[in-house]
Amino acid sequence: MGRATFAKQERLVSRKRIDMLFGGSRSVAAYPLRAVYINKEREGEAAAQLLISVPKKRFHHAVDRNRAKRQIREAYRKHKELLYKALPEDQQLLLAFVWISDTHTRSAVVERSVVKLLQHIAEAQGK
Repeated sequence: MGRATFAKQERLVSRKRIDMLFGGSRSVAAYPLRAVYINKEREGEAAAQLLISVPKKRFHHAVDRNRAKRQIREAYRKHKELLYKALPEDQQLLLAFVWISDTHTRSAVVERSVVKLLQHIAEAQGK
């Protein structure tokens, strides 16, 4: 796969796709995160698209929300290969990470949670 980057085409920004994702999808949690995901037919985009959500309800200050999003992005960037190996060529994965904790968490804990979620999703792709 080459360099571990988080390219623009890997970001989930389409309102239609976000509604599809949260409308009828599967969910799994690994504290402090919850992952929501759905497969769809691939239409020439990236194999996986990611949305990161840290609600204002959890962290009232933008600097705290941005820190949590940065931690999630970095952990995903480093370990997304786990997911890409398990995805079928003709399928695209829409994925959202939602922060469910009210407290700050160390980056190592966030990274372990992201890896655990990615492994769970990768196993589900193989079935």
